[in-house]
Amino acid sequence: MSGYARFKDHPEERRTFQLRAFIAFMLVLIAMGALLTRMYFLQVVENDRYTAISDKNRIQLKPEKPTRGLIFDRSGVLIADNKPSYNVTILKEEVGKDLDGVIESVAKIIEISDRDLERFNKRLKRRRRPYESVLLRSQLSPEEIAKLSVNYHRLPGVRVEADLIRVYPYGETLVHAMGYVGRINEKELNRVDERNYSATNYIGKLGIEKYYEEELHGQVGMRKVETNARGRVMRVLENTEPVPGKDLQLTIDLPLQQVTEKLLVGEKASVVAIDPKTGGILALVSTPGYDPNLFVTGISNKDYSALRESPDLPLFNRAIRGGYPPGSTIKPITALAAIDSDSVPLSHTVFDPGWYTIADDRYKRKYRDWKRSGHGKVNLNLALAQSCDVWFYDAAHKTGVDNMSHYLEMFGLGQVTSLDLPEAIPALLPTKAWKKRRHKQAWYPGDSLNLSIGQGYLVATPLQLATSAMLLANRGVWKQPKLLMGIREVDPDGKVVLKDLDLEGRNPIPENVKLKNDALWDPIIDGMVEVVHGKRGTARKIGKNSPYLIAGKTGTAQVVGIKQGERYDKSKLKKKYQDHALFIAFAPVDDPKIAVAVVVENGGGGSSTAAPLAKKVMDAFLLGVDPEQQKWGEELL
Repeated sequence: MSGYARFKDHPEERRTFQLRAFIAFMLVLIAMGALLTRMYFLQVVENDRYTAISDKNRIQLKPEKPTRGLIFDRSGVLIADNKPSYNVTILKEEVGKDLDGVIESVAKIIEISDRDLERFNKRLKRRRRPYESVLLRSQLSPEEIAKLSVNYHRLPGVRVEADLIRVYPYGETLVHAMGYVGRINEKELNRVDERNYSATNYIGKLGIEKYYEEELHGQVGMRKVETNARGRVMRVLENTEPVPGKDLQLTIDLPLQQVTEKLLVGEKASVVAIDPKTGGILALVSTPGYDPNLFVTGISNKDYSALRESPDLPLFNRAIRGGYPPGSTIKPITALAAIDSDSVPLSHTVFDPGWYTIADDRYKRKYRDWKRSGHGKVNLNLALAQSCDVWFYDAAHKTGVDNMSHYLEMFGLGQVTSLDLPEAIPALLPTKAWKKRRHKQAWYPGDSLNLSIGQGYLVATPLQLATSAMLLANRGVWKQPKLLMGIREVDPDGKVVLKDLDLEGRNPIPENVKLKNDALWDPIIDGMVEVVHGKRGTARKIGKNSPYLIAGKTGTAQVVGIKQGERYDKSKLKKKYQDHALFIAFAPVDDPKIAVAVVVENGGGGSSTAAPLAKKVMDAFLLGVDPEQQKWGEELL
């Protein structure tokens, strides 16, 4: 040991220790400096940024859905309401990893269908805000709410939330006029303002609900809330109230709509009634219909399949999408086209032996009149009153397709002229160019003859026929068919006032029908009056003892063709192959208040089926009685 001690260098060891201590001290000092620098950077330099990040974790913006606007009929009867509904939702952030287990637990307490699970998974995949709950099932019963409440302690993330859903108190009566709302889907979310729909579950799918979605929806509200680490709201920091949607008042007359629907029970038919002074649609009925309430929260596969597969097509809106040969209902327009274009004089007469042939037709094809024995000598008035086909064949042959198509277009055929019926179709107004493009064929004289009596290629909707009746009533003055009467508001005195909605640029109204000779309106309308009130008029039965004067025109449209030399025999045809019955009218003639179009599929003759229906509709509106002579309010509402 003495030898080892002799070689130790204590001064050197001291210097080594001091050096190491100094280095360690400097390292600690540098670390402390770096820590203090970082603390200064975070606390002072980046204070605003990290405060915002902290607030983002602590403070949430919760969207508040606006209340959807209500819809009323022309008299102020509520026809689209909102009612409370309770839904079970799941907050994914609170559930953790065992989402399937929680859903399975819920399914043991209340019924959860495969369809509910399918929709839940779709909603879960959508883009959503943090701590935004996802709907699992809607419309819980009080018993189901109670069962879930007592099991909250073992159902993390499961909530029962209140919501307002659309309800239609009159069911299928108004579905084809008003449309309905349904669950919003991904495609619709991409089309609308995402922020404004951040809390909205429903959107207009059809009709008025769809066309005026922007007005009915309102503006979303926002709540700035402080939440804990689990997303629970601790307190409300700021609140911006949602702006409710606007209430709409429609031109629809609910009692008239109900009466009309009652008249059409059991038929595949449509009736459209318009106020000629405003263009307001008083009734728009398509039967059969369906209950729109089934679609609001999601229709079941069973119910939807039953509607879709029904041979009566209840989902099909015949009033605005049904395309029918208009038959003789367009003859007043054909007559106007022939006379006003100077193709034939007002005094034009023909001899009707029951058929018509084109002079230069080498096949000598006979175009039959509906009356086999013919009408003898026929002028304009008798041609309209008796719906003499031969007079119109001859006039059409001299007038040509160009003139006829031009006048028919002025009356709204072949185009969508209504304002707020987004599903309406233009149907078809044939022209030479159309036939060349569609069928690669020239336009033949026989095509013009068929066009003159509303057969052949021409297709019209009941709405278009009602529009043409309105134009005849107004002597060419256009009033755009529409369902909106105005925005319903309450003034400071508590009175309901209607305000116009700025609709500039939305489907502009066509120009008025301009005739070369305005005096032609009188003989055309006189001929339509003869249809109903003349001794030989095809609809004279409905004009008998009528307290008001009606101008009308019957129509019968063939569904299947009849060969040369054969006769139409209704008894040998199945119902679906029988003729359609049509009728257009307006009344009273001296001061028109209603224009009507009736189409009954496979209903037979316009004079025997459609005209009596139209008379009952007009009686209901003008005289205030239903078909059983009941006063308004006794059994209608």
